[in-house]
Amino acid sequence: MPESRVPPSDDTMETSANDVDVALMLRVRSGDELAFEELIERHQHAIIGTVAKMLGNASDAEDIAQQVFIRLWKSASRYKPTAKFTTFLYTITRNLVFNESRRRSRKKEHSIDEREDDFHLQTPDTQTASPDEDILTTELQQAVDQAIANLPEKQRIAVILRRYEGMPYDEIGHILELSIPAVKSQLFRARNALRDALQDYLDA
Repeated sequence: MPESRVPPSDDTMETSANDVDVALMLRVRSGDELAFEELIERHQHAIIGTVAKMLGNASDAEDIAQQVFIRLWKSASRYKPTAKFTTFLYTITRNLVFNESRRRSRKKEHSIDEREDDFHLQTPDTQTASPDEDILTTELQQAVDQAIANLPEKQRIAVILRRYEGMPYDEIGHILELSIPAVKSQLFRARNALRDALQDYLDA
């Protein structure tokens, strides 16, 4: 009888992916530009998506993501494979996104275009709304994105990393410099805030 093969578990696949990332990053630490390009290809879409959700604005996500990888290259000499590579990468992302969020919050005036974009995100267009399922799905997704964007910084990134990146509590804790109970507390408060913000949709 042919030997049965057990499919690899999620933990094994995750470990294998991390092993590849760590090996690439160690080559980057030695100045290997090809390894750096491969790391970008492996992670750029996830970083762009995370940045877009964190800022609530997709238009600047690619620029910030590019800064993340520039910072990754510059900090390669200090890299030590003591934690998962994604922890290192998302810690850089967190710092840059938090800095950008604070810079924006200090700006008291927004452009007319930004105000109009925010208005359309927060207020459904009742003139064009219809029972069509695609429109309702899009409207709900916009409401979810806006509700996440309105969360405090740490709650926002905890939700994004947990919901969209599927990160375990311990890795989120390393990125946010929080204990696992504190991460769970941030997520609990975030979920309550999101439930309140989306109550109209939940009741529909």
